Amino acid sequence: MSEQRANDIAEDFRELFGTAPEGVWTAPGRINLIGEHTDYNDGFALPIALPHSLTVAAARRPDGIARLRSRQFDGAFEVRLVDLSPGGVTGWAAYQAGALWTLLDEGYDIGGLDLLVESHIPTGSGLSTSAAVSCATVLAATGLYGAESSSGSPGEPAPAEVARLAQRAENDFVGMPCGIMDQSAVMLADEGRALFLDCRSLETEQVPFDPAAHGMSLLVVDTRAPRRLVEGAYAERRRACEEAARILGVRSLRDVSAGELPEALAALPDDISRRRVRHVVTENARVLEAVALFRAGRPRESGPLFTASHASLRDDYEVSVPEVDTAVTAVLSAGALGARITGGGFGGCVIALVDTENAADCGEVVRAAFAEQGFDEPVVFTALPSTGARRLS
Repeated sequence: MSEQRANDIAEDFRELFGTAPEGVWTAPGRINLIGEHTDYNDGFALPIALPHSLTVAAARRPDGIARLRSRQFDGAFEVRLVDLSPGGVTGWAAYQAGALWTLLDEGYDIGGLDLLVESHIPTGSGLSTSAAVSCATVLAATGLYGAESSSGSPGEPAPAEVARLAQRAENDFVGMPCGIMDQSAVMLADEGRALFLDCRSLETEQVPFDPAAHGMSLLVVDTRAPRRLVEGAYAERRRACEEAARILGVRSLRDVSAGELPEALAALPDDISRRRVRHVVTENARVLEAVALFRAGRPRESGPLFTASHASLRDDYEVSVPEVDTAVTAVLSAGALGARITGGGFGGCVIALVDTENAADCGEVVRAAFAEQGFDEPVVFTALPSTGARRLS
């Protein structure tokens, strides 16, 4: 499949740009099993990479111009690299332009590029298309130019460095104050494993996660709910967490343990900040408990942690929407072991741990619940942990 996809995008590249690409890279979407809105609080997360991915075909240009094209979205962007500046490119192309700007700003010796993107990650689903395209663009630019940064780092940067560069593109160029979890999953995830990520130290551990071996499936429900106010609301929650950490006198909410939570809540001045802090502290604890269960070969017991995470995200962090809550309620009523919203929220996907023999029934119950509520029909599929970004050709 990957070889065919590389051939297909190479043919389209020739038609658009009149020459063959010099390379094709792929980067996956991601699902976070548990640990939501913890990454920008220096906390813990447990994502996997999806089999759904995007591809980027690229070739060098001698004139210092970047030409950006997409098979999914209209519009052709052309910009001189020296003219790139934060906010100067908007829409889908901003993530690629931001990746190139970040490389240049950090002293990487890259030049002009033709870039074509084709995505098989569901659009607007909260599965981190933005992180995938940013990471793939960094890989393409540094791979073709054998780029060396001003600090003297030769060749393509290490996967963790690609994640950092891609995060900076979103933070400083696009203006999305995301943490590093999405980019780390895109770059570092492994087949058959969940990536246990310490977002402060950036240390990682590949934790066994093979639902099928335990008679389970990871069911994904793309609610197709339009994401509502995501950028402004996301930034507001990050600011609330940073202000709460300041009041509590800690570097970040990571430094508040579950045992210290009652005292911390009592020190906060308002209910909103108390609810935000309660979510982050309890979510970090849930990640650690889930990791312990996965290490012990007991992933079935993590289901209640998923459901508790959703309740916290719905009630304390307030990032759910009616379609998402309907999906969670429906799969739980159909016998799911646990279910939760995944990603930043305000729409997007629900994940559920289900007995494999019950997966089809769970999907049907969700579709019926959506029809009863008058929502658009959801897209339901199962997912396996897959490998991270890489060069195809």
